[in-house]
Amino acid sequence: MADKGKKGKPGAAPATAPAPATAAAAAPGAAPPLGNEVGTRKGCRRYKWEFKDSNREFWLMGYAEVKLISLGCLIGSLMMFKGTPVHPHLTLIITMELSILIFFIIIYTFAIQRYTPFILWPISDLLNDLFSSTFLVGAAIFAVKSQQTMPMHYIYGVILIGVAALFALIDVCLQKKHFKGKKVKMHVPIPPGKDKEGEKPKKGEKPGEAGKGRAAVPPQPPSPAKGGKK
Repeated sequence: MADKGKKGKPGAAPATAPAPATAAAAAPGAAPPLGNEVGTRKGCRRYKWEFKDSNREFWLMGYAEVKLISLGCLIGSLMMFKGTPVHPHLTLIITMELSILIFFIIIYTFAIQRYTPFILWPISDLLNDLFSSTFLVGAAIFAVKSQQTMPMHYIYGVILIGVAALFALIDVCLQKKHFKGKKVKMHVPIPPGKDKEGEKPKKGEKPGEAGKGRAAVPPQPPSPAKGGKK
C-alpha cells in the first residue's frame, strides 16, 4: 500500500535512466579516436611517421631511382676522366651537379622537407632538374669541342654525362606528376556573375551587394488569419 501511495503522488518526478556514456564509443560506425592522427603525434613518433612516409613517396614515385642513376653516371664520368687530361670547367660542373644531387637525396631520405614548409621543394627540385640537364648537355658539348683526340675512356665519360642529363629530364616528368590533382585552396578567383557568397545578383543590384538588401530588412511577424478572434 505504501508503494502505491508513492506512485500516486502528483508531485513525484519520474525516474530518469542514466545516459549511456560508452554507447557512442561502442558503436561500430563511430569515428576512431584522435590519438593516432598525424596532427596529434609529437616528438619521435611524429618524425618516425614522417620518415617512413617520405621514404615511401621518394622510392615508390620513382624519384630515388632516377636520382641514384644520375648520381652513378656522374661518378662514373669522373672515374673515366681520371686518366686523361680534362678541362677544369668540366670537372667543376660534374662536381657541382653531384653535390646538388646528394643534397636532395639527403633531404628526401631524412624527411627534412616535411619540417621546412616555407621552401617549395617540388618546385625547387623541378628547377634543379631543368638547370642540371641544361648544364650537363652543355658540359658534354664542351667536352667534345675542347678535346682534339678522345680516347675510349674519355668518350665513355661524355656518354655518361649525356645519360645523366637524360635522367634529369625524366625526373622533370616525374616532378610534373606531383602537381597533378592539386587543388587551389586559397585565393580562388570568383567566377563572373557571382558575389562572394555565391549568389547571383538581381536586376538593378550590384554584384557585391547581392544578399545585403534581404539581410537588412528584418523579418516581419505573420499577419493574423482572417476571421480570427482579436
